[in-house]
Amino acid sequence: MQLMIQFVIFLIVMPERNVDEDNRVRRSRKKTMTGNEAKEHKDQLEKLQQKDPEFYEFLKEHDQELLQFSDDDVDEDVDTDMEDEDLQVDEDAPKHEVQEKEHKSSKKVITTSMVDLWCKSIKENGSLNAVRSLMRAFRMACHYGDDEENESMAKLSVMSSTVFNKIMLTVLNEMDGILRNLLKLPASGGRKEIITGLMTTKHWRSHGHIVKSYLGNALHILNQMTDTQMISFTLHRLKYSSLFLAAFPSLLRKYIKVALHFWGTGGGALPVVSCLFMRELCICIGSGCLDECFKGIYKAYVLNCHFVNAVKLKHIRFLGNCIIELLGVDLPTAYQHAFIFIRQLAMILRDALNTKTKEAFRKVYEWKFMCCLELWTDAIRAYSSQSDFKQLAYPLTQIISGVARLVPTARYFPLRLRCTRMLNQIAASTQSFVPVSMLLLDMLEMKELNSSPTGGVGKAVDLRSVLKVSKPTLKTRAFQEACVFSVVEELAEHLALWSYSVAFMELSFIPIVRLRSFCKLTKVERFRREMRQLIRQIEANVNFVNEKRTSVSFLPNDPAASSFLEDDKKSASSALSKYVITLRQRAEQKDNSLTESSVLVGEESSAFSDEASASDEEDARKNEDGTAAFSSSWLPGNDKIKQPTETKGKRKKQQKERTAVDDDVVEDLVLSSDEDEPSSSGPSAGKNDNVDRHLPSKQNRKPKHKTKRLKRNKSHSEGKKLHV
Repeated sequence: MQLMIQFVIFLIVMPERNVDEDNRVRRSRKKTMTGNEAKEHKDQLEKLQQKDPEFYEFLKEHDQELLQFSDDDVDEDVDTDMEDEDLQVDEDAPKHEVQEKEHKSSKKVITTSMVDLWCKSIKENGSLNAVRSLMRAFRMACHYGDDEENESMAKLSVMSSTVFNKIMLTVLNEMDGILRNLLKLPASGGRKEIITGLMTTKHWRSHGHIVKSYLGNALHILNQMTDTQMISFTLHRLKYSSLFLAAFPSLLRKYIKVALHFWGTGGGALPVVSCLFMRELCICIGSGCLDECFKGIYKAYVLNCHFVNAVKLKHIRFLGNCIIELLGVDLPTAYQHAFIFIRQLAMILRDALNTKTKEAFRKVYEWKFMCCLELWTDAIRAYSSQSDFKQLAYPLTQIISGVARLVPTARYFPLRLRCTRMLNQIAASTQSFVPVSMLLLDMLEMKELNSSPTGGVGKAVDLRSVLKVSKPTLKTRAFQEACVFSVVEELAEHLALWSYSVAFMELSFIPIVRLRSFCKLTKVERFRREMRQLIRQIEANVNFVNEKRTSVSFLPNDPAASSFLEDDKKSASSALSKYVITLRQRAEQKDNSLTESSVLVGEESSAFSDEASASDEEDARKNEDGTAAFSSSWLPGNDKIKQPTETKGKRKKQQKERTAVDDDVVEDLVLSSDEDEPSSSGPSAGKNDNVDRHLPSKQNRKPKHKTKRLKRNKSHSEGKKLHV
């Protein structure tokens, strides 16, 4: 009854109006009603029908329009309403454009002129409406072609590649500056603390959803893109907005995962851009992503080291340089991770020394183990001046020495030479004495290098690209020459490090004796000549040091001994220093001749050497404005073509091998706990004997079905899986 009385009073007080005006007011009132108010109004009418049916019948007769309330008037999604409002031109736009838009309201066609108009409104007037419109268009571009489209996306017209490129270039180039302007942030840079303090302010509550929309949609399109140049430019531009990811931990983890994937599997300039993106994340956000980046990038590196040849080694060296650059962002945190990873390498070696089984030896004598040793060797070389990393030199030296002596056979001479090279590098960077000469002199006493070759001349052997050689190769002349010359080079490098030491005569005594013994035993004249040349240089250096030593008065344990021949060391005037320079030139010429004569497989992936190449820098400059990247007719969803069944399985297998950011454990070399024993086993090192074994032969493709049958037999399953 109370509602009926109020309605009667309203009819008495209400002034007279014509019917047209009354209908117009009702329509406008209904139009401005929000979703919550409309739903509440509908509920009140339903309650009125139950409580007072008489008054409800009265309203039917006198105000029927009030009861004509459909479900379409209730907004179920606020974002849909926002999209409808935002996908319009600015309020200052000409009237004829507004009329044209109202005429085509059902299509909502986005054109390049509309994008230009939004940009103009943002730059001149700082229009928030235009920012929202641009972001809605960006969302549509990123989600175009998705299988599951909501109603708001279905209302939008088909997008052309020209409009897509325009929207992507505009947003990626301008949105970082727009967001920083809205949130009153510096034009570039910043730290996590700035975002943490900003999240409690009014600016963030008003504009934070725009930031999340920009980062979320950009992440979505990154997962859809197939063109390397597009991905590189997108990541390059997102790097400047990496600070905002501090406010969204879930997005941050997804971005790290995507960047690691592109870093480990990408080609061209993409690994460089991905590494710089992760480095910027670590600098801006700090502890919030350091651990995840360090663990993830190490796992990605290990996965890339499973199958190695002469060409891929260059790419692996580049990946190692990226890790070293990333470690330099926070050395104390990097030391903690490096200590754990080096400790795990020691655990694997200890297991091999204790058990002495083939499987345990294979875990050590494989490429991923050796590449990890080289990675931490380079890290110690890069940060040897820092007290943190210099402490890791001793345990790493012990591991490398143990690996070199684990299987003292001639077939593993390439691996031993690799270990001695790492030891010389650590000794040179830390200025610490490492006993390397015994590892090299023991090689000369083995019969494979003393006797005449019985296997003919043989094919040239690149000892830097293999860990183990076949038995027929041991008997060839080419293998003997490569080993002897490498021993001479590494031994000269070791002795040259201490050629200015006051104790050089005592240090070189045993090497001279054993080299003379080798000259007497060997039956190969060219080896004898090579050794005699090295002996002459060592003896000349001994005479040089003894002449200077006769004039000193300090004792051997005096600190003044460290400054002995300091001036001569700076000028590299000793006989051994000059001899080492000629040996390096000869080794470089030999490596170049081997590279030129070999077939380069996957040459594009090896474009990254010790440093970023000039071509990568040129690509980065070309992509600065993005016109070269976003100039194709690519659209999201257009590349979803069903692959033939024959190649589908191969692609899945390659993807599993190359995926760098899986959440699964990366076999042996993963972040371990404080347990004493290593938890898992790696693949067989037998695959590393020859480069030819990496090729997918018929035998390597069969065992998929074989392993399924072998799962029933638990005693043999592990060994067979490793062999596969």
